[in-house]
Amino acid sequence: STMLTSVNRIRLFSKRTFTSAAASIPIVEIRQDKLYPHLIGPYVTHCKSTPLRFADPHLRLHCLTDTGGVLNQTMEIYAYPGGMGEREEKILKGSWLRTFQRKDCVMEQTSNIFAEAPLVRSTKGVRGLLEGNPLEEDNKGPLSAIYEIRTYNLKLGYDTVPKFFSLYGAGLPSKLSAVGTDPTTSLVTLLYTEVGQLNQVIEVWRHGDGANAMEKSRVAARSAPEW
Repeated sequence: STMLTSVNRIRLFSKRTFTSAAASIPIVEIRQDKLYPHLIGPYVTHCKSTPLRFADPHLRLHCLTDTGGVLNQTMEIYAYPGGMGEREEKILKGSWLRTFQRKDCVMEQTSNIFAEAPLVRSTKGVRGLLEGNPLEEDNKGPLSAIYEIRTYNLKLGYDTVPKFFSLYGAGLPSKLSAVGTDPTTSLVTLLYTEVGQLNQVIEVWRHGDGANAMEKSRVAARSAPEW
């Protein structure tokens, strides 16, 4: 599913009031910017120097792809506890603080809307995105943290995602407590699509001690029987 808006979206949205239950369901937005390879250096320098780095209270993470997917691409993760209504209100007020971004460096942008799986709140040790500070302020580990994004594209069907979460939730505690897991590894969130590719599930893992922590935790997970 893809959400489209007309060129006069501000005029249209200004007539709308978001009072329905659907408008207040908490959401997470993932925005990805594909950069021109020769402008990555200036882009990163600008992002590090701007005082707006974390001025947006909805921003949870802003990172650059290293490997395992499309290169020369950034990811921004925003959390809106008040749902689509809160997101649209932010746009109408002109408070979309993406000005740390050098738009001349960007060739393509995408945006998808997700919801957090219910097990995020009910599982001990899972941080979640809807509350708390930017992820980069979680200073676990002496080395540079990395974020591992794992994507599952599930078959079509209304019951596919709930079944996946049921199986996933049953095995997750075993994985999180597996002997040998690096202490700086944590599951940040588990998301499923609201607007975007149907039946897509995304895991976000944080490894405070970088790639070594990721590999250590992966090996440990193989000994988790339920997982």
